[in-house]
Amino acid sequence: MNENAYILALDQGTTSSRAIIFDHEGKIVVTSQKEFPQYFPKPGWVEQKPVEIWSSQRSVMAEAVASLWGSDFKICGIGISNQRETTIVWDAATGKPVYNAIVWQDRRTTPLCDELKRRGLSDMIREKTGLLIDAYFSATKIKWILDHVPGARERARKGMLRFGTVDSWLIWNFTKGMVHVTDVSNASRTLLFNIHTLDWDPDLLKFFDIPASLLPRVASSSEIYGYTPTQVPIAGIAGDQQAALFGQMCLEPGSVKCTYGTGSFLLMNSGPKPMASQNNLLTTVAWKIGDRIDYALEGSIFVAGSVVQWLRDGLGIIRSSDEIEALAARVPDAGGVVFVPALTGLGAPWWNAEARGSLYGITRGTTAAHIARAALDGIAFQTMDIVAAMEKDAGVPLQNLKVDGGAARNNLLMQFQADLLGVDVVRPNTTETTALGAAFLAGLATGFWSDIDEIKAVWQAERRFTPSMPADAVADAKAAWADAIRRTL
Repeated sequence: MNENAYILALDQGTTSSRAIIFDHEGKIVVTSQKEFPQYFPKPGWVEQKPVEIWSSQRSVMAEAVASLWGSDFKICGIGISNQRETTIVWDAATGKPVYNAIVWQDRRTTPLCDELKRRGLSDMIREKTGLLIDAYFSATKIKWILDHVPGARERARKGMLRFGTVDSWLIWNFTKGMVHVTDVSNASRTLLFNIHTLDWDPDLLKFFDIPASLLPRVASSSEIYGYTPTQVPIAGIAGDQQAALFGQMCLEPGSVKCTYGTGSFLLMNSGPKPMASQNNLLTTVAWKIGDRIDYALEGSIFVAGSVVQWLRDGLGIIRSSDEIEALAARVPDAGGVVFVPALTGLGAPWWNAEARGSLYGITRGTTAAHIARAALDGIAFQTMDIVAAMEKDAGVPLQNLKVDGGAARNNLLMQFQADLLGVDVVRPNTTETTALGAAFLAGLATGFWSDIDEIKAVWQAERRFTPSMPADAVADAKAAWADAIRRTL
């Protein structure tokens, strides 16, 4: 392999667009990042401008590639990981969006979702899609746009409009409208995709009144979909959490990763057949490579890193998020304080949107350090609950937990996580595993890496956190958390 050959990963996130260039050893050569605005027209509404998503992603890509000028280099392929479920509808002829992007966090379609549940449709939809009926997913967002933008439904019926999640929107723009495509991992988050037939479900399209002509072609996660104007192949697509699962090389059934971001997302590779959860987890497509498809169980935590932001901005007990570990380390433990960080409700396995954040066990002796420690502990406890649900569904115990995301750099949190789970927590050399997963998928399709075994050799652990807390202390901590959850619910 030419030592000046690289793979470019586009990591299109909820608040920023990034471009990361990787070499053949999986090391980061260049990173470029740009934030873009969020819009909140009404309480519970979250929007972005599709043109700003595209222009920010295009500019960081140009900036990253420009930094290589002067060397004899080749970009062998582009992989895309993206914020999932965010919904864009645009004109097929002009490429102009008919409305702002409705972001995955947007809750405007909650009344419609409640109505669908009342009509007893939860089981049918869950059986086909692996998902719960929730405003989180794309279908009700598409329906809202078609119902509320003047003339949109009529234009959609005439085949004049296109829908896409962010991956589809980027590729449409890169290829100047020549390619309208998504991959199985993103399609499986729309509430319109049948995870058994691996195609758009005609019953669901009819049910949500969404014309099939609106939808992209569903492809695998690793193939050449099209080319940029400079003839670089776009060759990998995965939703951000599935990309992180692949970037962590969680290729065997039962392997689990947790991405600690604003929220936290745990995914378990469940193998070549979808596994229906009995414990309030989602069943989703992980990826398709060649003829092989892998599925995953997913649990979402609404508040993880954002609880640290709240300690900074709401309580003012730290000046920057980086200070949390030093403050929490001033005390040996949380001193009996338990913090349930349900600041925007509780996600899996509770799925209680009405729950609110709670602090228990405060005394005259409680300090800011105890609250900081309890806040970090709360992230680990929520992760523990999802792991327990995954173990019940899969019928196999966790072997270890691979971790990434911003809060995975917090050694105190990672050690407590290992203590609670009773297994090693493994942090990789490259914590940018979302981008790395997209790079791996593109590199496989273009021959940059010859096969999965070559990629496995690229992944390296940076640190292992081994359980060290006494068993009785772990049992006491778990009992206190269970009591706090009971009270909060």
